[in-house]
Amino acid sequence: MDLRLAGRRALVTGSSSGLGEAIARLLAAEGVTVVVHGRDEGRANGVAEAIRAAGGEAVVAVGDLATDAGADAVTAAALAGGPIDILVNNAGAYEHLSWADATSAIWAETYNVNVISGVRMIQRLVPAMRERGWGRVIQIGGGLSQQPSAALPHYNASLAARHNLAVSLARELKDTGVTSNVVAPGAILVPEVRKLLTKLAPANGWGETWEEIERGAITDIVPNDVGRLGRPEEIAAAVAYLAGPVADYVSGATIRVDGGTIRSVI
Repeated sequence: MDLRLAGRRALVTGSSSGLGEAIARLLAAEGVTVVVHGRDEGRANGVAEAIRAAGGEAVVAVGDLATDAGADAVTAAALAGGPIDILVNNAGAYEHLSWADATSAIWAETYNVNVISGVRMIQRLVPAMRERGWGRVIQIGGGLSQQPSAALPHYNASLAARHNLAVSLARELKDTGVTSNVVAPGAILVPEVRKLLTKLAPANGWGETWEEIERGAITDIVPNDVGRLGRPEEIAAAVAYLAGPVADYVSGATIRVDGGTIRSVI
């Protein structure tokens, strides 16, 4: 299926590794010129070089979106080659902390990194999309926004804010040709997750092979209807769909890519 993305330009924040990298690679494969963003110039350049080696087009923007100065630098680098049609707010971070350990300062920093950083980019890039009459804003959210766990309370709340702002933005952009949506991943097999689960395996009796560990983790931690962790490419596919004109009629929506982890009829 032709998603009709060729010739568009996209900024994917936090795309020097993990989900963001997978999103950047797939958009580039669909003909999008991708701005690879990260705080580590070497890693961001590595992703951009891999995209170019595969026949795609990519440039790099380096900066810390948790500051206004960093957001300004990323915006300038992203716009140097032309307007941005697609903004994917993927960048974010969290620590594995409980209610007892997550201080108010950590809550504030998590909100800044996971929510306000995205707002900074929306404020810098969406007005021009609006003027041109077409654009896409895609937040990477998560199921913990709807069904939070006792652990990671600061992260759960920041995800809920991402979902909320995406719908508010969709209402603001009514009749402009610019849409705002969310892709909500479940537990995804990125290197950090594999490392964490492998570390937890002995204490939980999940076995020694990765197949055993993944099966045990799904059973004990994140049960779903598919019976495995998701893959980054599956999240990227949902983003690519929302990024193109085939999704013109989708705005203010959440696409869950979680194997059925979230038990909901809506």
